[in-house]
Amino acid sequence: MSDLFSLKGRKALVTGANTGIGQAIAVSLAGQGAHVICAGRRTCADTVAMIVKNGGTGESLILDFADPMAAKEVFKGQGISILVNNAGIIRREDSVNYSEEDWDAVMDVNQKALFFTCQAFGKELMAVGGTGSIINIASLLSFQGGIRVPAYTASKHAVAGITKILANEWAAAGITVNAIAPGYISTNNTEALRNDPVRNDAILARIPAGRWGDAEDIGGTAAYLASKAAKYVTGAVLNVDGGWLAR
Repeated sequence: MSDLFSLKGRKALVTGANTGIGQAIAVSLAGQGAHVICAGRRTCADTVAMIVKNGGTGESLILDFADPMAAKEVFKGQGISILVNNAGIIRREDSVNYSEEDWDAVMDVNQKALFFTCQAFGKELMAVGGTGSIINIASLLSFQGGIRVPAYTASKHAVAGITKILANEWAAAGITVNAIAPGYISTNNTEALRNDPVRNDAILARIPAGRWGDAEDIGGTAAYLASKAAKYVTGAVLNVDGGWLAR
């Protein structure tokens, strides 16, 4: 089929789309023909401009997932059939000193907001009898422990679990639910690590390819999972490290 990877005529919502991985995913989905609603706690005007420059269509939406229920009413009557849950935060501190405030902040955005955004999306699709795709952004730390990021690690393990249970429950409704688990990607979230010579060198020594991954790599994977080509794929947590997989 010539349109196996096409997203033409579909509408997508990408959270955390103002920079990094979310921005790359939004641009990639638009490149395959989707109209992309780029959501973030700050304006996604730069992402929309990139989409338009490349011949696509998109719009910016302010959503702050410090309120985990921020997307509760977003999907009603909007015809959105692709949801990418990319919004996330990270707080770094030794586990012995980690605060309840930081724990709750990370869990609210990375775990609670993700689940209830999925719920709102699934509820709307089922109400109108539609089919669709959810792509959650997990992490290499969905499988490993990490260092100095206890809440982030716990939340990304939860993302993998939420992905699997929703895939089980919603397969019969024609909604696929998958996750992408990036490794070390060069984004604003990893800037502190890259700017620390000791940590940066230690990380690079564990990556077989010897360099940080690019956000664009994740964008293509998300576009695949949203397409007809991935119709039979659900409940998967795809580790997209390949050569980036830390030993």
